[in-house]
Amino acid sequence: MAASAAQQLPASSIVVPGQLTLRTIHGRNGPFNVGRLVTPIGKFAVKDAELEQYPEGKYDGEFIIRYIDSKAYPTCDGMRFEIRASLDGMTLSGIDKLSKAEAHAFATQEVDPLDEELAAHSLTPAAPPEPESVPVRASTDPLIDTRPFGVDAPAAAAAASSSPDSDDAALFGLLWPLGESVKLDSTIDRRTLRVQIARLGVLGYGLDFKSQQWNRQPDQQAA
Repeated sequence: MAASAAQQLPASSIVVPGQLTLRTIHGRNGPFNVGRLVTPIGKFAVKDAELEQYPEGKYDGEFIIRYIDSKAYPTCDGMRFEIRASLDGMTLSGIDKLSKAEAHAFATQEVDPLDEELAAHSLTPAAPPEPESVPVRASTDPLIDTRPFGVDAPAAAAAASSSPDSDDAALFGLLWPLGESVKLDSTIDRRTLRVQIARLGVLGYGLDFKSQQWNRQPDQQAA
């Protein structure tokens, strides 16, 4: 998600001041965030993946709204309808804690956005199976390496998989090795993003909500 409203925007986007209220709910997939955005043009539900990173609270700032649509989903006592805003970015200037009344204003049957995405994915037609690969016949000459390009030797692959950092390297991908500051990509699948967020906390990083990046905290030891 873009960090500043000063960027060049798509023609359909608008920039509005407002207050974003985030509530953290503990569901069957673990904790997740749902948001309510109050602006001069209306009140909207917000469930963008970017918001998974932020602690519960009220955030003042400017918000880039990409589009607005209606959403209906079943609850234990019927159907719920909401007007949802999808964000292209935001610039946050402050945060306050939620009062008990503000926290209770959120529905107790909030649907985890991850469940919404998984349900939508299950309705997508399956991709055709990949063609079977043709095995490469290894040479009997010990001086000739006939492995396909990019395939590690068994010993090297085993060594890599046993490395203490191998799990983190697989989790963070191109972000690995992590620097002093880390900007997560909220366009990856939401489940992986949640694991990355949890792991950053274990590794001693904290979120700076104004810069929208994770910074290594002083005197923190990685686990």
